[in-house]
Amino acid sequence: MASRVLRRRAVTAAALYGGTVAGILGTLYAANELGPAQFGLFTLAVATAGFLQLLLDTTVEEGAVKYGFRYVATEDWGRLRSLFRVGVAVKWGGGVVATLVALAIAPFADEIFSTPGLTGPMLVAAFIPLAQAPEGIAGASILVAGRYDLRATMSGLGLVLRLVGLLIGASHGVTGAIVGVLVAQIVASCATGLAGYLLFRRHPRAEIVPLARDRPEITRFVIQSGIGTSLVSMRNTLAPLALGIVANPTQVGYFRAAQAPITGLEALSAPVRLILLTEQTRDFEHGQVAQTYATLRRYVVGASVVAVALVPAFWIAMPRLIELVLPEYTGATTAARVLLLAAALRLVLGWTKTFPVSIGRPSLRIVAHAVEITVLLPLLLVFGSIGGATGAALAMLAATIAFGITWAVLLFRLRREPLPVRVLEGPTT
Repeated sequence: MASRVLRRRAVTAAALYGGTVAGILGTLYAANELGPAQFGLFTLAVATAGFLQLLLDTTVEEGAVKYGFRYVATEDWGRLRSLFRVGVAVKWGGGVVATLVALAIAPFADEIFSTPGLTGPMLVAAFIPLAQAPEGIAGASILVAGRYDLRATMSGLGLVLRLVGLLIGASHGVTGAIVGVLVAQIVASCATGLAGYLLFRRHPRAEIVPLARDRPEITRFVIQSGIGTSLVSMRNTLAPLALGIVANPTQVGYFRAAQAPITGLEALSAPVRLILLTEQTRDFEHGQVAQTYATLRRYVVGASVVAVALVPAFWIAMPRLIELVLPEYTGATTAARVLLLAAALRLVLGWTKTFPVSIGRPSLRIVAHAVEITVLLPLLLVFGSIGGATGAALAMLAATIAFGITWAVLLFRLRREPLPVRVLEGPTT
């Protein structure tokens, strides 16, 4: 049993780290192939589609994981099937709406960002939300089956496919690069969808039972979780869009390149966070609250040690690294150093993405990320108009500090309010 767990964790780490390397290589290739200005257009088109997806595509994956584990624990197979049937319908519906809105906005993209050449790329990027729709709920099915290693493998595969798409498409310009990303997403969604379907079929067959008994609780959880997840992603998606309003595409390209430390350190903790989501949710649903907190403490200590070790080295090496891998982006050096500090804080706070979901309190993420976005947007517009990419980076660092302080307060209050221990109940009709 122990050897199987270790093997799955090793596969999870290898797949996510390998995928991250592929993702970084794809970004570096596109940045160098397109140049700062064209890479800025690429970033604006993809970020706009991503923002609309976050805004309009209901996030049901975390609810499917949370309540999926609950129904597995209680062997309530009928409601498990009903849960995922609803989840699939909601994800497809959200993807369709996001794509339609993006298509409607595309003809006006040049005017919105005061930049010519965005309409074509936006028309292609508009289909990314639709292509990505089934991947999330299929991934939730994989996690409920306990196969976080397979979920990591599918995620890594998606980034490898994205690299291939960029290698082929970026040589044909901005629109070609986005076509490559879109095709890669379609293939990745099909692969993940098939894996999720095959694992779901392994659950015992049962007649579908309506979710009427749990619908209010699940609906509340999904809404709160969706808002929280959207805010988590918006801090990265909104930043280049807001900067694009007050600065030129070259500065947007610099800022996107400077986000490499955030991408790298978030990838460093990705395997641990995926394991935390799976194991902490399972522990909590079985009433092992003390174990949930113990796992949280271990993560914070380990992440802090890693952050303290990495930041000085990369701070010193940053100018040389940028000259080596992104010779046209030396103007992003200071912004990258600032975002390195923000990335280190996010690494330590990585548990905030999964812990609220595991304990059934997604509203805590809404509070923390609302504070973060409230600090980020006005500062980014002001600092970005003055200092371009560097100003935007300073705004993001300030918002990350505010986010960390907010979570320190929330966690202190949470520890004073003992979490309820669930009593497992069997399926009822």
